[in-house]
Parts: sequence; structure tokens; C-alpha cells
Amino acid sequence: MNVVGEGACIAVAYSGGRDSTALLHTTAVAALGQPGLRVVALHVHHGLSQQADQWLAHAQAQCDAWALQGLPVSLLWRRLSLDQVAGDSVEALARAARYRALTEMAHEAGADTVLLAHHRRDQAETFLLQALRGAGISGLSAMPAVADRHGIRWTRPWLTHPRQAIEAYVAQHGLSHVEDDSNADPRFARNRLRLTVWPALEAAFGQAEVSLAQSASRAADARACLDDWLTQSLAGLLVPEQADALSAPALLALPLPHQRELLRHWFTTRTARHLPASAVARLTQELPPLVDTGRSIQWRAGAFDVCLYRGVLICRPAVLARHSNDDAPDAVLLGIEGPGRHALPEWGGELVVSAVDSGGVPLSSLAHAQVRAREGGENFQLGPNRPSRALRKQFQAQAVPEWERFGPLVYAQGRLVFVRGLGVDARVLAAPGEPQVTLIWVPNLTI
Repeated sequence: MNVVGEGACIAVAYSGGRDSTALLHTTAVAALGQPGLRVVALHVHHGLSQQADQWLAHAQAQCDAWALQGLPVSLLWRRLSLDQVAGDSVEALARAARYRALTEMAHEAGADTVLLAHHRRDQAETFLLQALRGAGISGLSAMPAVADRHGIRWTRPWLTHPRQAIEAYVAQHGLSHVEDDSNADPRFARNRLRLTVWPALEAAFGQAEVSLAQSASRAADARACLDDWLTQSLAGLLVPEQADALSAPALLALPLPHQRELLRHWFTTRTARHLPASAVARLTQELPPLVDTGRSIQWRAGAFDVCLYRGVLICRPAVLARHSNDDAPDAVLLGIEGPGRHALPEWGGELVVSAVDSGGVPLSSLAHAQVRAREGGENFQLGPNRPSRALRKQFQAQAVPEWERFGPLVYAQGRLVFVRGLGVDARVLAAPGEPQVTLIWVPNLTI
């Protein structure tokens, strides 16, 4: 079976187990027919098993032995340190860390393709697990045969092949491989399915593996069509003046199923996360009366907040919307001596200082600037010859969302200088020709 394509280097995710051993061997053998092609085995040491060191030693010995036989194969490996906290899924944590490590090693090796050894039984199990978790069409699509992420093409050349064919290949070539003891651990959902459910399922339905894998393939086709429709439909709901902002009235004009799918798609494109089912239900139920009354509100969705203000939905990391007068960070002193960036992680962003010719703050006044939260009663002047008004009224006039009204505020020499969402107070503008700077607040939009 020819599984390699053109290129100087191709990588194989290699655990040392049966499936990845077979894939690495057949790839290396196929590479002999393509002069100049290197095959790199990528091994991840998770540190979760007492045998992990032995598996790494086996992987190194196997690659060295094949290299001595003339196969163009070498090994790269990474040791992981999983930072697990209470409530974390070990499976999910290890999977995410593994893919990060594989991506790093593939780039290091100069490989733009990584082969993965998943087969038809793996696909059927994934479909079934996703169905048991209540997944939608995306989850039921299971594992794609080809996916492009982070500059790497991830390919599963054996996704339609039965496990028996791989076992036969291993036996035919007398390949040595390791056995992962964690595969018998019932704490993991896939193991419970594989050890307890699958034998009974296959006994009752002999074609279960084939049928479930076919269902996953059909779901993948449906997902591709749905993704095209979602992308086109979402484009018509976005607010041009605000990046990635969603018009709530336009969304609510659509049938409810469309609303749910578009909310999921919008959230995923904005955050690279899935919108929890509970959040989808709350949003679709609570949005209509809120939009009708013009109210603003925010919903927590995992590590993000979905915020409604003046009929527009935006999504931001939760840290950017958490502050109130009761839980605002302590005041911070800044010594601003010139242009630069001042990180304020407790506020979820940074203050950017830039030199300007006019409309700025005297640089000399900022040597002992202070960043603090609103205390109430502040006034702000939007521009020269304009009246000073209560900060609350200025926020309303400039349509500053409520979740951005708690700061940061910058003071210098006891006077209000800068307000997030409004800019520089006109009462502290520098005189013509005086060295001056302007201040800009840049929120941190990553988690």
C-alpha cells in the first residue's frame, strides 16, 4: 500500500504500538522507492505510564535497527509534563498535548505531512462515543481522513481498513511492538466501550464496525455541506463596523434550528472552542425578550463570555468581562517615560503609549501615572469646547458596552487622563509643540 506522497520528509506518529509500528514500517519501505525521501517517526513520552521509558527505548531501538537495514527512518521524541488540575479529563489533556508535541516535531523535521495509524474500528468507536455524548453532526463525523492544521496535513491512510489487515501485516513481517497497559484501564471511556460494549455489539450486529464507520463518513459529508452553508449565512449576520460581532435581530429572524447552528458556528470560528449545549439553549431562549427591550447582558460559556449590547453579540475571553466595582484589581503605578507597551494582565490587556504631534497627553505628566478602577462620580470631557459630563453618560453616548465600563482608568498628577472606550480626556491635552503621547487600550483576546 502506497501511503506516501512527494516531498523531502514525511512523518509518522509512532507510539510503538501495533498499529503505528505497521504504519511506520510500510511508510519506510514505500519511501525506498522515492529517492531522497526521509521518514521521521514522532514519539511522544506522556509520562503517564511506568512503562513510558521502556516504550521510548523500544521506539529508538526499532528505528535504529530499521535504519541499519537501509530504511530511511529516524526518530524524534518529546517528553510531556501534563499540568492536570481537579476536573480535567486525562484523555483530553493528553490528546491536546500530544498533538501540540507532534506539530512541533513535524515542523522541526521539515515535514508538512503527518500520518496517523487510526483504522476502521477506531473510527466506528469514535462515532459511537460521540453519539453517547450527545454530539451533533460535527462530533458524529468522527475522525477526518485528511485535515490541515497549523501548517501540517494530518492524514489517516488506513481509516477505511479493518484492524485484521494491520494484524496480518504485523505477523507477515514479524514486527515487534509494545502493549499499552492503560488500554485495560476502565476509567477511560474508550476502554470501557472496547472491552465491555463492543464484544456484545459485534456479537449482535456482525456488521457494526462497517455500518458505524459508514455513518461517520456520511456525517462528514453532511458536515462539509453544513459548513459551507454556515459560512455563507454567517457572513450576512455580521456587523461590518465591529469585527466578528453578530447582529442579534438578524439572527432571531431565522428559524430556531438555524439560530442554534449559526450560534455554534459563530462561537467556534471566534474562539476555536465548542459552544456548550446549555449555552446554546440559554441564548436562544433568553435573546428575544432582551433584544426587544434593548437590554444588555452577558452569558458565561466556558472560558468565554457571550455579550449582548444594543442588539449586537460579541464573544470575549471571560477575563475581559469579569471586573466590577467589587472585584476590580488593585491600583497599579506606571512610570511612563516614552512610547511603549505596558502589560496589565490583571485587567486582561495592555496599555499602548505612542508619540503624537497633537491631541495627546504631556509626556512629562505621566512619570507617576496610576491605573485604577472606577469609583463613581467621575467626569470626562470628550473634546475641546465640549461640556464635561458624568462618565456614565459619556459611556452611554458613545455606546460603550457595560462590560467595558469598569476600567482601566489612567490618572496622572491627580487628574483623570484616559478612559478605556473613550480615550484621552480633553482637559489634559498637551499644548502645541509640547512632547506628548496618546494612550490606547488593547485587550488580550487569547486565552
